[in-house]
Amino acid sequence: MIDLELTNEQRLLEQTVSDWTAREIAPHIHEDDRAHRFDRERVLGGMARLGLLGISVPQEYGGAGMDYICLGLASEALEYADTSLRVIMSVHAGLNCLTLLAWGNDGQKQRYLVPQARGEKIAAYGLTEPGAGSDARAIQMTGVKKGDRYVLSGEKSWISLADVADNFLVIAWTDLEKKKQRDPGGLSAFIVERTFRGFSSGPMKEKWGILAGNTGFFKLDDVEVPEENVLGRPGEGFKIAMFALDQGRFTVAAGATGLIRACRDASVKYAKERHTFGVEIGQHQLVKEMIAQMESDYQASRLLWLRAGWLKNEGRRNTRETGLAKWFATVASERAAADAVQIHGANGYSDEYPVGRFYRNCKGAVIYEGTREIHKLMQADYLLGYRSDRPTRCELPPYRG
Repeated sequence: MIDLELTNEQRLLEQTVSDWTAREIAPHIHEDDRAHRFDRERVLGGMARLGLLGISVPQEYGGAGMDYICLGLASEALEYADTSLRVIMSVHAGLNCLTLLAWGNDGQKQRYLVPQARGEKIAAYGLTEPGAGSDARAIQMTGVKKGDRYVLSGEKSWISLADVADNFLVIAWTDLEKKKQRDPGGLSAFIVERTFRGFSSGPMKEKWGILAGNTGFFKLDDVEVPEENVLGRPGEGFKIAMFALDQGRFTVAAGATGLIRACRDASVKYAKERHTFGVEIGQHQLVKEMIAQMESDYQASRLLWLRAGWLKNEGRRNTRETGLAKWFATVASERAAADAVQIHGANGYSDEYPVGRFYRNCKGAVIYEGTREIHKLMQADYLLGYRSDRPTRCELPPYRG
C-alpha cells in the first residue's frame, strides 16, 4: 500500500534543497536568466556537494543511495527555483546515470557512472537531431563498425548541457539496412566522451526560455568509439532510448509540479499586496478561481509523480504512470504560468517579477521528452488496448533501502 507520508530522510532532503536554492540560487537567478548565463560552479558545484548528481545511484557506485521519491522531491524543489536546475537532474541523473545503472556492465559503471554520481563528471543525453524529435526513427547519425571500434558521424541538437557535459549517451544507426526500413532494431547506444577526436559542440543562442541553462548541439565527425563503449547490446539502442526517457519524464513531471507551486506562491503573494477597486485583488472571484486551479493542479500533479516514484521504488514498470504524470503536470504548469502572468497584470508582462520567467520556462517541458500530443496518444492507446509495455532485458533496480 502506498504511503503518502514522507520519511524523515525525504523531508530532510526536500528542506535541504529548498534552503540551498533560496540561499545560493534565488539571489542570482534573475540576472543569470537575463544574461543567458550558466554559472557552472555555483550550480553544478553546489549540486555535487549536496550529493544531488548521484542522488538515486547506489552508494557502491558513488551515489547518495536515496530512493526515487527523493529524486522527484529534489526535482520539484529545484524547479521551484528555476527550470534550469531541474533540467540538470533530468539529463544527468535521470536520462544518463539511471540508464547506465540499469544497462551498463560493471566496467562501464566503474569508468563512467561512479565519477558522474560523485559529480566529478557531468553527463548528457543525445537522441534529438535537427530533423528528428518525436520521431526517433528519423535520426540520421550512424555508427559504422570498423574492427574493435565504431565510427560515429552526425549531429545532435537541443541537447541540454551540450557545451558542459563530459560524457554523452548517444543513439545512432549501426545497421544501415534497417535504417532504410526504419526498423528500430538497427539502432545502438554509445557512451561518447567529449575528449574523443572529432567531437565538437556549440550553444543554441536563439532559445526562448530556460535562459540560465546550457542548451546546444554537438557534432561527431568520424568519431572513433571503442566497442566496449556500446551500452547494452548492438541493436538495443531504441529500447535504451525509451528506457532513458522513462527516467527523464519522471523528473520532468516532478519539476513541473514545482513550477506550479512557484506560480501559486507568487500569485498568492501578489494577490494580497495588489489593490484594485479598493480591495486586495485576492478578493476578486476570478482571481480566486485561478489560484484555486493552481492548487488543484499542484496537488494532483504531486500525487501522480509520487505514484510513479513509488512504483520505481518497488521495481515495477511505470512507463504508463510516468507518462501520465509528465503529460498532466507539464500542461498544468503551462496553465498555471499563464494565469500567474494574468494575475500580475501588466507587471506580469514585465521582467521585474518572476512569473514571466516561469511562463517562458514552462513551455519547453510541454514539448520535450514526448510532446503533450504524443502523451495523449499513448494514454489513449493504453486504454484502447493498442499499446502495452513488454518487459525489457534490463530494468531499473528497485530501491533496497
